[in-house]
Amino acid sequence: MANWTVNEKSEGELKFTIEGDEWKKACKKAYNKLAPKVQVQGFRPGKAPKAMIDKLLPATAIYSEAMYDNINKWVMKEIENEGLIPLTRPELIPGNMNADSCEITVKMTVRPEAEVGDYKALKYELEVEEVTDDDVTAEIDRLRDRYADMIVKEGEAENGDTVNIDYVGYKDDVAFEGGEDHGHDLVLGSNTFIPGFEEQLIGTKAGDEKEVNVTFPENYQEASLAGQPAVFKVTVNEVKFKQLPEVDDDFAQDVNYPGVENVEQLKEHVRKRLEDNKKNTAESVADGKLLEELRDITTVVIPEVMIEEEVQNQVNGLVNQLQSYGMSLTSYLQMTGLDTDGFKNQFREQAETDVKTRLALEAVAKAEGMKATPEEIDEEMQSLADMYQMSVDQVRQYVDPNLVALDLTNGRAYEFVKKLAKEAAGIVTEDPKEETSEEE
Repeated sequence: MANWTVNEKSEGELKFTIEGDEWKKACKKAYNKLAPKVQVQGFRPGKAPKAMIDKLLPATAIYSEAMYDNINKWVMKEIENEGLIPLTRPELIPGNMNADSCEITVKMTVRPEAEVGDYKALKYELEVEEVTDDDVTAEIDRLRDRYADMIVKEGEAENGDTVNIDYVGYKDDVAFEGGEDHGHDLVLGSNTFIPGFEEQLIGTKAGDEKEVNVTFPENYQEASLAGQPAVFKVTVNEVKFKQLPEVDDDFAQDVNYPGVENVEQLKEHVRKRLEDNKKNTAESVADGKLLEELRDITTVVIPEVMIEEEVQNQVNGLVNQLQSYGMSLTSYLQMTGLDTDGFKNQFREQAETDVKTRLALEAVAKAEGMKATPEEIDEEMQSLADMYQMSVDQVRQYVDPNLVALDLTNGRAYEFVKKLAKEAAGIVTEDPKEETSEEE
């Protein structure tokens, strides 16, 4: 029987003894493996009498071979029996070995068990904002802006108009790199250019040439231009203004929402979408608060190795995202002015939060006897295979089924806590299963 002792940092020792028939069979197999390799003068390997081989083959060599041949199997069995999840590779410390038994100790850091308080007393703080008529009008105005026509304007450019321009930037009468463009559409008042640039084009007309004097911001990304005065020689090619569509049935149909044929239906559709958005936003905020409260009533010392692993996961996620934009991590670090350590440290706080959340949910799942079934794990593996267009066998090479089981169980634990919290707050929840049975 194994003996597991652990400190507050989840670093511990697992001690167990292999004895009886199991140990004797392991030693016999080890002897049969080593005996043919013993060199006895006057005999070919493996042909010497057993008595002579036994004199030359130390018992300690047999015991050691027996242990190392079986150690992985024995350690994994005892780890499973104790319900441990190693975070580090087990470090083997061989103990006393003789003909009757073998004492083994392994040191490792394991996934800690959190202590969670009264999670059944938490309340779900859901505050959904009401959708007003002004909200609906503002959203329809955004749709009008999206479907607006751009009309060429003969007169002077006003705030909100779009000017098509060619420009060249000069510093000390010398054109600087990156300061030239042709046929650029600029919306006046959008504040997308250097402060003061757009304002000086108000009042210009197609065909005008104008010198625009500006000063680059002190924090401008190009150090050679930061805080420096510059002159842009601008040619206005064209001025356009937005002609917004009238809110009528034709516009409602142009928007092309399913089932929308007139203005009233458009307003109903927009209101419903805004209500759904506000509800989703409110639920996201409430979920965050509930998880925060769950963490607050959870006590656990998180091993450093767990935090480092989660930091690395988040780093990898950002690196993959940068690569999808065609940017390397080196370029990102140069742009942000961070070194590697500073870059990683910015993920640490969120990593600790995420790890504690998972450990808290694991504690809830354990208290409620929740476990993912083999069928649920297989189904999730199949979903991952479909998502990444791989076979299930290929997915299993990259994804640990035990971690999939943890994620599934944690998800169920959170839904359980959320359901109780909603009930405690007096929020009526609908059970999909009950709805289905009623319809049947």
